[in-house]
This record gives sequence, C-alpha cells and structure tokens, in this order.
Amino acid sequence: MSPDLPPALRSAIDREMAGVSRQSMAARTAATTTAYRAGGTSASAIRGRDDALAYALARLPATYAACAEVFSEAGRMIPGFSPQSLLDAGCGPGGGSWAALEAWPALKQVTWLDANPPFLELAQRLAAGSALAAAAVRRGDLLAGDYPGADLVLASYALAEIAEADLARVTGHLWAACSGVLALVEPGTPAGYARLLAARRVLIDAGAVVAAPCPHEEACPLIDPDWCHFSVRLARSRDHRLAKGAEVPYEDEKYAYLLVARPGLGIAPRHPRVLDRPRVGKPGIELKLCGPDGVERRFVARRDKSAHAVARRLDWGDVHEG
Repeated sequence: MSPDLPPALRSAIDREMAGVSRQSMAARTAATTTAYRAGGTSASAIRGRDDALAYALARLPATYAACAEVFSEAGRMIPGFSPQSLLDAGCGPGGGSWAALEAWPALKQVTWLDANPPFLELAQRLAAGSALAAAAVRRGDLLAGDYPGADLVLASYALAEIAEADLARVTGHLWAACSGVLALVEPGTPAGYARLLAARRVLIDAGAVVAAPCPHEEACPLIDPDWCHFSVRLARSRDHRLAKGAEVPYEDEKYAYLLVARPGLGIAPRHPRVLDRPRVGKPGIELKLCGPDGVERRFVARRDKSAHAVARRLDWGDVHEG
C-alpha cells in the first residue's frame, strides 16, 4: 500500500486549490502550525474554510501516509479481518478514511465524527464523486461518547487534543464502539507515545488483544528518554512544498500507533519488532528489537550468511521472525 495520496484525493485537493493564492496558503499554514505547537486545538486553530484547506495541504498527506502504514500492518497481523464499517473519530479532513478505503475497498459504511465544521465540510468536498461521498457525517466531541459502532474504529492524531484526565474515558468510548479492530495513531513524539501507553493500559484491562506494534501485553520495556515510534517517507507535491516553505521533495513523518483487536479475530504470531534503523557495518548488522523478554540489541554477523541476508531486508518497524 503506497504512502502517497490516492489519485482521486490528489485531484480533489487540486480542485480546492484552484484560484487560491499559494502565498496566502503558506501564510495560513504557518499560522495554524504555530497555533497547534503552542498547544492550540482544532477549535482554536481551524476556524474557516481556508484554515481547513491550509491544514489539509500541510498535514493530510502525512496523516494519510501514517494511517496507510498502520492499516498495512493490520492486514498483516490480522489477515482474516475485512471490515464492512468504519468510524473515523476525530476525522479532520478525512485522510484516515481514505487510507482505510485503500486498505479495505469493501468498506460499505463510513462515519465521520468531528467537532469542527470546517473540517467536516472539507472532508465532504474532497470525497465528492468517490466511494466516501456517502459517508455519514456526525458533528460531536470525542468526550461526549455515544459513538456509532463499527468493525474498524480509527482515532488518528485525535488523542492529542484530549486532556490527560479524560484520556481513559475517551479510550473506553472508542473501545465500546469497536466490534473488531481499534487503531490509534499519534505523532511520533514522547508525548504521543505517552498517550498511547495510557490508552494501552486501559484497553488491555478491558480485554483487548494487542496486535501491533507490541509483541506482547506486558508493560512497555522502554525507559525514558527512549520511546516507541516509527517513520514513513512520502512525496511532497509542489503545493505541499510551497505550503510548508520546504524545498526537499519528500517528508519523513514520525508517528506512533497502537492496534488492538477483539478476542477471537485471529492474530498472527507476534515476533520481535525493529525499533530503530538497523546499524549496518562491515562486520555485520546491529538490530534494536522489542520482544516478549524486553528490548535487546542483537548483532548479526556478516559471516552468518543466512541470518545476515534476513537482517539486510529488515527496516525500522519491521518484525524479525528469525
């Protein structure tokens, strides 16, 4: 599954940008980014159509890419899972839903839940003429609960706007709405990782089975200042570069995630996961792995040809079945 936006979504964004000043969008993108980094929320940062479009230009490609990677892993770890319904909670402009539809084209029912009208309106305009055009739109705060149920529940880059004191309650709401798989995606920062750890504890206590990235349900073995996160590289369009004031034609999005499933869905065997880019040298390859017994540094010597051939194919985020 490609981390790059589907052609239909790229075309929809191009339609939205017709006649729009790129300089104006760049300025608005900078303003919304500053607002978020200062601790603002969608309610304070996204107040109108242009704010939502500026956010989509700057962030939707990365949100889509991270969700695409997470759903690809869901397909590998839960091979029999084929959701018919999706709840995209805190959907923003809908990037996560596009990634879900790419992963599972048989999705029949999609519900968008968000408290921000400009985001919901943009999500609908971007979906016009696509399979997502029939998505049900529900304006609401994640704190309110009473979510519509779905086989697949997604909350991507949404928990960041939930106060720490309310995180367990919102996590419980998300799990209650889920009949199959719950996917949580957050920025790949120590704060994003901490939110997922808190959610993970709630979900395990509620009977959820962890599918990824953890190979176990034990306490996370990482010790501060280390944290679990991953990276996906995506191409930047010309408008994407202009909006962000960037010259490099690609972006590396750091993200953290958690995939949990209802018992009985059939989780594939869990193996140690590569937690950082492998260190390749002449003597061999060093891997940082998280396994059932904790974190280990494993050295694979070049002279061990079969094991070295396997290690050479591994990258950050992969599982090591050896």
